[in-house]
Amino acid sequence: DNVDIFILHPHGKVSEVQRRQMTTVEGDNIYNIAIEGNFDEAQDMVKASFGDQSFLRGERKLVAVNSINWARIMAQIVYYFYSSLNLGGPVRPMAYSVPTGNFGDIFAGYMARKMGLPIEQLIIATNNNDVLHRLMSKNQYEVRSLKHTITPSMDIAVSSNFERLLFDLYDRDGAALAGLMAKMNARDDVVSLDEDKLAKARELFDSLAVDEQTTVETMQLVYNETGYLLDPHTAIGVKAARECRRNPNIPMITLGTAHPVKFEDAVGRAGYDMPELPHHLTDLMEREERLTVLPSDLETVQQFIADNTFRD
Repeated sequence: DNVDIFILHPHGKVSEVQRRQMTTVEGDNIYNIAIEGNFDEAQDMVKASFGDQSFLRGERKLVAVNSINWARIMAQIVYYFYSSLNLGGPVRPMAYSVPTGNFGDIFAGYMARKMGLPIEQLIIATNNNDVLHRLMSKNQYEVRSLKHTITPSMDIAVSSNFERLLFDLYDRDGAALAGLMAKMNARDDVVSLDEDKLAKARELFDSLAVDEQTTVETMQLVYNETGYLLDPHTAIGVKAARECRRNPNIPMITLGTAHPVKFEDAVGRAGYDMPELPHHLTDLMEREERLTVLPSDLETVQQFIADNTFRD
């Protein structure tokens, strides 16, 4: 009763099932905002709103449910311990391939390792929005225009959680990191890490960018091998796992990130019929949707939040 929930998503840039999972949730305190922009623009608005909450008049506070909130990372750390313990850890080490856009889930693996879980390798598996792969492979951090793909959950040009890893790579030196992030956030130049910092990251991390055709081919290959239909994001993780695996003698685990029913375009391109919706979503397409389309404008979005937060 004391919480108002505002959900932002890029208008027309998520699948129908993804959208409906958000817009059909009932509740007078739930507001779905479809931003006429992309994920990065929506994320920038959220960060800016945390930085200056004056539009809430000092009467309310923002709390994030995405990986801005450390609690999200904490929950994801559990995946690594659970999977490792089921495959013989911590007696033997593990390797992980993680489909990632915002670097949250794979950063949880990094934290699991710092907590003592023996992880030998973490693979950054990404799509054509490959800012992290370019950095890891070429030491070139450059924000490019966002590409919309069949893996929309990875259509992110700025991976916000990567800053958390950089903080450790730069020996938790806040001033040094602030200077580096200022250059990265300027988005008008190619930025490189200090070579010793990049070498430190490469001790654990590898990366691969997978294009759409290869993603579809991996879905087909795995289905032919196993009868299991991957969602396209997980397919990218599987491809990266097979290409980048360092040690064939330890288990390689790919984190599966979604149900394929969410991604009709990818499943169709792979030549398969859409799977049935999970039981709890069987009536999803008949449920009433509620959403408000707003321009990609911070002031407009903040005003909408304030108007509905302080409603009579």
